[in-house]
Amino acid sequence: MQLLVKNAKLRERDTLTDIAIDKGVIVEIAPQLSYPAQTVIDARGALVTPSLIDPHIHLDKVNIFDVVRKNVSGTLKEAIEIIWDKKKDYTTEDILTRAEDVLLRALKNGTLNMRSHVDVDTIGGLKPLEGVKALREKYRHVMDLQLVAFPQEGILKDPGCEALMWQAMEAGADVVGGMPANEHSPDDSRAHVRICFDIAEKYDADIDMHVDETDDPFYRTLEMIADEALKRGWIGRVTAGHTCALAAYDDHYASYVIEKCAKAQVRFITNPVTNLLLQGRLDKQPIRRGITRVKELLDAGILVSFGQDCVKDTFYPYGSADMLQVANVTAHAAQMSLPPEIETVYDMVTTTAAEILKLKDYGLDVGKKANLVVVNAKDARDAIRLTPERLFVIREGKIVAKTTVETGLFI
Repeated sequence: MQLLVKNAKLRERDTLTDIAIDKGVIVEIAPQLSYPAQTVIDARGALVTPSLIDPHIHLDKVNIFDVVRKNVSGTLKEAIEIIWDKKKDYTTEDILTRAEDVLLRALKNGTLNMRSHVDVDTIGGLKPLEGVKALREKYRHVMDLQLVAFPQEGILKDPGCEALMWQAMEAGADVVGGMPANEHSPDDSRAHVRICFDIAEKYDADIDMHVDETDDPFYRTLEMIADEALKRGWIGRVTAGHTCALAAYDDHYASYVIEKCAKAQVRFITNPVTNLLLQGRLDKQPIRRGITRVKELLDAGILVSFGQDCVKDTFYPYGSADMLQVANVTAHAAQMSLPPEIETVYDMVTTTAAEILKLKDYGLDVGKKANLVVVNAKDARDAIRLTPERLFVIREGKIVAKTTVETGLFI
């Protein structure tokens, strides 16, 4: 046997149990297993779950906060403008070095799958993609990384970007990104959406767009995206990130759009850590929070997850690549406090995110890949509440990260 995890606390079981792993796969889950194993971990009652997932991050932008001018307004608009100068000077080595720091932090914090948006535009060309691709190759043995070709500057608004988007997919991007709200008119936004779907159809790729990241209720590209998905039969193949304007819509229109999204099986990624900071900057009181309608989406049967989004960049000066920290913020921002809601938050960073990213053989079940995290907590609530140490991170039966805990009170 490759690995035996003893005395694990599983979310769905009241008593401690053991997990036997061989050839990178879970082969048995039962109490008091006694297989001889190459490696034995005594979890001592700590929570063991599938590894964590970050379904929305921008690895090409991380760790630039200290080398660019500061975002004085704190707005999305200024954050994008500040990056323009930095993007002109991007090198593959620079991106790799900055992103490597965040990836390794994520790994130590129990994340083994990430989906990173990488800018594709006429300012930086394909340099962001090249840099994060180099990162993916370097750490392929410990981290699965999906790449989204992301036209942050718009497509029609940035002549030449469409050609670069096609090139990005040829060069190894996995998912077609978009940002249709960042165009000059609603007609251009619709054209932006159509172009993204054209590219997705050509490469049989999923779509993951930044959608209406604004407090303005008159931005309505989410409905355009749902309509296009229904028209083209791209059911269950579109993810909408941020969707801040959905919270600003009147309840009637919001319900109408949510119903369309449910029919198209659009998935949603909310990003509270950044949007709580960015949105409502021009408000006095009450200040809008910029968090999408998480509970209403869940009630409609829609898959919802959340991402770290940013780490030390022009949008967000914080971030530790810790998805349990993001889970904590999400639980607060979405007001998820009842026991079933707490469990849902943990699902959002594990099984739900896995379904959105369409991961194969994911989960804590016999026959699944042994990608696990041992959290120094007794249950999901304490994991979210305390954001405690990840004692062991296991990838396909191999320990890839370990944290030793030594504390003391001298009183």
